[in-house]
This record gives sequence, structure tokens and C-alpha cells, in this order.
Amino acid sequence: MTLVTLKDVLQPALQQGYAVGGLVCLGWEDMRAYVAAAEAENCPVILQAGPSCREHTPLPILGKMFRHLAEHASVPVVAHLDHGYTYDECSEALDSGFTSLMFDGSRKPLAENIAETRKIADLAHQAGVSCEGEIGFVGYSGGEASAGTDPSEAATFASETGIDAMAISVGNVHLQQEKEGGLDEPRIAAIQALTPVPLVIHGGSGVPVAQRKALAKNTNICKFNIGTELRMAFGQALRTAVNSDPDRFDRVTILKETHDPVVAAARTVLQTLKG
Repeated sequence: MTLVTLKDVLQPALQQGYAVGGLVCLGWEDMRAYVAAAEAENCPVILQAGPSCREHTPLPILGKMFRHLAEHASVPVVAHLDHGYTYDECSEALDSGFTSLMFDGSRKPLAENIAETRKIADLAHQAGVSCEGEIGFVGYSGGEASAGTDPSEAATFASETGIDAMAISVGNVHLQQEKEGGLDEPRIAAIQALTPVPLVIHGGSGVPVAQRKALAKNTNICKFNIGTELRMAFGQALRTAVNSDPDRFDRVTILKETHDPVVAAARTVLQTLKG
């Protein structure tokens, strides 16, 4: 069994100069492909269940799916709750076998975010699992605007919550399809100068590949969340499979054809994080 916590994979990444992929899952087909990709690259992987995934599949089922894959994997696998918004949701994920809880209080005032994140971190640590928090707000492409992370607030947040990883807002945006602009490297440097906590980039699909690779190697960014890039690969593979024969209707046969393209896309992502 290679089920591990977030801290188990991020501390070696911090010390050795690489990052781990937090790959956003929507169903069995992609999570299975992500583990296959990690095995092919011989690196750890973080399977992430975000809000849209949880709308489709209940947390107890997702926990069993993640744990089943981890138990049969040859590389370390983290079962991670992404963007948990309430104590009850985080508690349910813990009861469902997740080994990492990400509490997102980033829309709340600083004091409230600290208090609620600390409560989740305590819950996680008492159970022997990890906790990720977010300071600053990472916005959405075509939606809510970002609020950049203040370095001094980040240092306070990290020390007062006891989190194992800290998501920051440094020019990254969720759901971005194009790799434009890049991240604010001076702000990243200012944050990591004030806290040793491993840093996390949400919206990693929008980060130029060269910068992603350089930051993984040279900074305290130890986790890149990648969702949109891989969903696009899955969607294209599914479209190709469906369009190849208009008479096909068996979804198992169709979905099998997404596996190899998604493995290939995930391998490409993981390769860029090795530093």
C-alpha cells in the first residue's frame, strides 16, 4: 500500500528541489490514468477531489476509489480533498479515508481564515493526515478576480494555523486554458523569505511550462494543481472516440479510448515538475 499524506510527499520535494502534481480528478477514468502516468514517471502523485468532482460522486465513494488505486500503485499516492469549504465537509473527507484536507477560507477576513483553517489543521493532525490552507484569493478565468497574497499575512497565516502546505495567489488563475503571462516571481520570493512552509500553486494549467519547471526546481513551490490542461486532453480523446464511429453506444468501450491520451498528457505534466 502506497497511500501517503501530503506532508510525506511535499517535504522531500522541498528539500530536493522539485514539485508534485496535484491532479484534479472528475471520475474513475482520469484518476486511474493519473496513477498510471505517475508509475510510468516513477514519481508521487496527488489525486484531488474538488467541488465539481464531489457534486458528481459522494466523498465516501471517492475515498474508496483513491485508496483502491493507492493500494495497488507502485508509487506514493495522496488522497486529497481540494477546496473544502466547511468543517463538516473536511470531517466527512477524513472519515472517508482521505489523507490530506485542503480548507479554503480564502474569501474570509484574515482572522477568520486563520481560526477556521487552524481548526481543520488540528482535526487533520489529530488523525495523522495533512492540511493545506489558502491565503490571498486565486480567482477564476472569466469569473471572480484574484486578490494577491500579502507576504507578511502569509507568514502569520502559516505560523498561526500549523498547516503543512500553503496555497498562494501570485498571478495564477483557476480554469485558465491558455498559458499566458506567468507568475509574480518577486512576490513568491518575498513569501518564501518569511515562511518555510511548502507553497502551492492552484490554477497551474495557466502557468507557462518553462516557468513551472523553473519554479519547481528553484523555489519553495512544491505542488502545482493541474486540472484544466488534463480535462482538455480527456475531452479531446473522448470526442475523437465518439466521432470515430457514429453507431457506437457502449460507454465502456468509448471511455477506454481516453486512457492512453490522458496518461500521455499527465506524464507530460509530471515531467515538468521534476526540477
